[in-house]
Amino acid sequence: MTVNIIEVDDLQAFYVLETVAGKKVIRAVNGVSLGIPENAVYGIAGESGCGKTTLLKALLANIEPPLRYFGGRVLYRVNGQYLDALALSPQEKQKLRWTFISYIPQGSMSVFNPVVKIRTTFADFLESHVPGRVRKELFQEAEKHLESLGLSPKILDAYPHQLSGGMRQRVAIALATLLKPRVILADEPTTALDVVAQRAVLQLLGSVQRDLKNTIVLVTHDMGVHAAVTTRMAIMYAGKIVEEGPTQEIFAHPLHPYTQYLIRSLPRIGDKSLKESAPGSPPSLVHLPQGCAFHPRCPYAFARCREEVPELEVCGEQKVACFLRRESCVAAS
Repeated sequence: MTVNIIEVDDLQAFYVLETVAGKKVIRAVNGVSLGIPENAVYGIAGESGCGKTTLLKALLANIEPPLRYFGGRVLYRVNGQYLDALALSPQEKQKLRWTFISYIPQGSMSVFNPVVKIRTTFADFLESHVPGRVRKELFQEAEKHLESLGLSPKILDAYPHQLSGGMRQRVAIALATLLKPRVILADEPTTALDVVAQRAVLQLLGSVQRDLKNTIVLVTHDMGVHAAVTTRMAIMYAGKIVEEGPTQEIFAHPLHPYTQYLIRSLPRIGDKSLKESAPGSPPSLVHLPQGCAFHPRCPYAFARCREEVPELEVCGEQKVACFLRRESCVAAS
């Protein structure tokens, strides 16, 4: 039986901005429910601006203004029991950070202080999370960890700007996995890297996951990356999950029209046909359309789509939020 290490129930996290014209509410995570299993690489896909990064912040229980929590729960399975992460005190959250759950943000330069060597960053990190150890022991720990990931300990004596983007990202992964967390949240870890560097970063993440047998939650808009490394995935659109299931099933039988467009747009070797992406543009998260948020771009939309919001419901091994697919799932069952 599969056990979920994180469970999300009807999570709502919105950005509230004060503007000259008045208060603006951006519904970035708008009623998200999902279960993230243990010992898996779980992908979250979708176009830019759909709420993926905000969902990761909520999974980390990092809700800071202008982002506000409006409802729902994020449950961590710690030592066999579920804890409501958003109800924990700052001290309790701090204890879980980097030991139970860690985070790899977009852009490795945001991880490191540009004016200090990597060694200092590692030492400061270990001293704050493993108190009572002498610096020499901490450095030995860091060097051993880097070697286990196939990275040279000499990297510790470099400044961040002296490393390539791909190498910095791999060092950021080493830092995030130093205390062997059960969950790693990776936000677009291959963005702005060349193909060779992307491959090295993904191979390192895969190696970490296999060695630690932990869970990686991988956010990227690149469907090719999801096809290559994730075992299960969720498709996000306009702050909601519109499809969820095993990655192989989603690529073999995409149910939601939006998912179909994402997969059709992927290049294939030897295929010279014109690639088709979803028509139009994503909706504003401030002024969402009535009904299904995808209906203005959907060629299959009918009257009900324009009036009601479909719920995410089971359809075989997958879940989908689409009135059209719901009818076919009911008929098949």
